[in-house]
Amino acid sequence: MHAVPSIKGAARIMRGLQRNWAGYAPILHRRSALITDALPPVRPKPVVFPAMPPDAHLGGWTLLAPGQLLLSPTKSAPFINGEVAFVENRTEPPSRAYLKLWEALFRLGRWPVAGETCIDLGACPGGWTWVAASHGAQVTAIDRAPLAESIAALPNVTCRYESAFGLDPATCEPVDWLFSDIIAYPTRLLALAQRWIASGRAARIVMTIKFQGETDHDTAEVFAAIPGGRVLHLWHNKHELTFFWQRGA
Repeated sequence: MHAVPSIKGAARIMRGLQRNWAGYAPILHRRSALITDALPPVRPKPVVFPAMPPDAHLGGWTLLAPGQLLLSPTKSAPFINGEVAFVENRTEPPSRAYLKLWEALFRLGRWPVAGETCIDLGACPGGWTWVAASHGAQVTAIDRAPLAESIAALPNVTCRYESAFGLDPATCEPVDWLFSDIIAYPTRLLALAQRWIASGRAARIVMTIKFQGETDHDTAEVFAAIPGGRVLHLWHNKHELTFFWQRGA
């Protein structure tokens, strides 16, 4: 925290630490905008997926009062206020849910590729299946409901019309990726994730934890405590979180 008597003074403090800063202005909008104008510009372009996340340092700052600056030279994500904007595909995906998986994989710096295998639990209408299949991976889509015809017809997609929760991992061949964007109570999703992790059948998991009603903080903490796992709130998440897990991580 710094006392700053002027706009130029605030900018001088930050420029003395590093080049790139992103401000957050819930209050004092005009003064914050003037400080931003006094800093080197940071104008990220929309991401063309697939891509690696930026590795440049990005600090964050805000004004607590006209002369009181709160800042951190590092952030938990190298994006301005957490926003990840993509050059969207508005023709092929059957829903906008694909943006969540794009962001998750962008944050990981890793995505399914040709020669890899995936299981997509609760795949209907097929947005996440499309992401994996469009990059050459072989995808088994699990859902009682049918996928969009354009996704089900992809040559590297196999549809199995059954319950994602009823699927026994022991009956499946090992896969490189397990995806889940199922709408279910967090405790049920936790049991699903634990079952797959214990089975050893998935090398990586990306799963949406969706809250129905109030946020289930207790279950989210259990997810986050799983060895090799972490939980993030992505820009494209709504009232939900994303769980990442990787074997041996």
